[in-house]
Amino acid sequence: MSEHTTTVAGVAVDTRHWIGGERVASAETFTDVSPIDGGVLGEIARGTAAEAAAAVAAARAAFPAWAATPREERARVLHAIADGVERRLEELAVVETADNGALLRSHRRGVMPRVAHNFRFFADWLTRLGHEDFDTRGHTNHVSWDPAGPCVLITPWNAPLMLATWKVAPALAAGNTVVLKPAEWSPLTASLLADIAAEAGLPAGVLNVVQGYGSEIGDALTSHPDVRRISFTGSVPTAQRISSSAAANLTPLSLELGGKSPLLVFADADLDLAVDLAVEQYDNAGQVCLAATRILVEETVAEEFTRRFVERAARLKQGDPRDEATDIGPNIHPRQLEKIDGFVQRAIAAGARAVIGGKRLEGQYYAPTLLTDVAQDSEVVQEEVFGPVLTLQTFGDEAEAVRLANDTRFGLAATVATGDAARAGRVSGQLVAGTVWVNCFFVRDLQAPFGGSRHSGVGREGGTWSFDFYCDLKNTVTSPKGWKDHG
Repeated sequence: MSEHTTTVAGVAVDTRHWIGGERVASAETFTDVSPIDGGVLGEIARGTAAEAAAAVAAARAAFPAWAATPREERARVLHAIADGVERRLEELAVVETADNGALLRSHRRGVMPRVAHNFRFFADWLTRLGHEDFDTRGHTNHVSWDPAGPCVLITPWNAPLMLATWKVAPALAAGNTVVLKPAEWSPLTASLLADIAAEAGLPAGVLNVVQGYGSEIGDALTSHPDVRRISFTGSVPTAQRISSSAAANLTPLSLELGGKSPLLVFADADLDLAVDLAVEQYDNAGQVCLAATRILVEETVAEEFTRRFVERAARLKQGDPRDEATDIGPNIHPRQLEKIDGFVQRAIAAGARAVIGGKRLEGQYYAPTLLTDVAQDSEVVQEEVFGPVLTLQTFGDEAEAVRLANDTRFGLAATVATGDAARAGRVSGQLVAGTVWVNCFFVRDLQAPFGGSRHSGVGREGGTWSFDFYCDLKNTVTSPKGWKDHG
């Protein structure tokens, strides 16, 4: 076994960068630790500006040939990558569970199959991407999507491989080359993806993976003049830093940021369904940007809703995410756990009441928490906690529900529970959100636009919207005059 290889759950993972089709070590490393038990998973290559420059140079060198590759061939390679993901699905699942603590059963049944689907979807969408030609005073307009160039993709730790490939797949399909920087708290499956892509026949330099801290390698990537697109999923403060870094080169950005999404429960809703939707917000230990962490319940049913919620939440099993029976695993990092507990303890000190939870458990686990008696302008209502912490507030009528729902600086998603179709339409039309779910949650289709409003992000990706971002759109106008007969 190489000194640059670590074994995680029986799977060998190379801990070096992947640049220009080769493994590249760094002078220093950082330690990757499992949130399950605090065990060391490996010493990971700690990239600097030098590795950033090398990766961008490799992406730039590989770009002309990949951009000129016919769509059908690019699609074939993406399908081959999806095949590789499916062959190694179990390996990817066990490694990612060890790395970020999310449920193994979810990785096996939903997350890793979605990784493969990301590649297949954008491969297929590419082959039919187009716009009908149209006429302007006898002139023909033809719209085309031209590859933009090297793309820097910076991805989060809460769903590492799925969210990485949500960006990587359309960027590659569009004919671009990629430098992927995974989060330092969960870097391992990005390394495995590099292996899978190489085995699938993706040319050297088309996909590069570099690891490290944002302050050491991220800034060098986002400020590089040869980068043509930057896509980032993460926090608002980091997005502001990236935006500032990219501004000098006017590099286009796609930013999917935090959320403080509401779940509106009206008195005419199916309360059992509404309770199930509310409890579902504890998924992934509350580490989901889309989570409806602010539960807003109509006053007349609030007491009954709360009773059923407490009863339903009590059935959740918290523990080792590798156990098939577990519903809630650990939080990603001690620093994140401290952040979560800080929010809760400050809220309680300010007068909030923990109906359930409100405390740390052994290890990196936090008890599922529901806080009531919280003010609308309080920190725990206004700021993203990113842990298993929900708040419950009441409203008197539809207008108040909408006002409370929209009263944060975020606008990523919203969920509405109601038995009245007309109300669902009215309320959904007034909510500030990139996605609104009615009587459901987390139903996502890759052909739909995805992104946030306000401080929840800039831009939309998904379907043709992804290609609009990852490409330079061109309109070619052709006159019917001036043609010579070359027959």
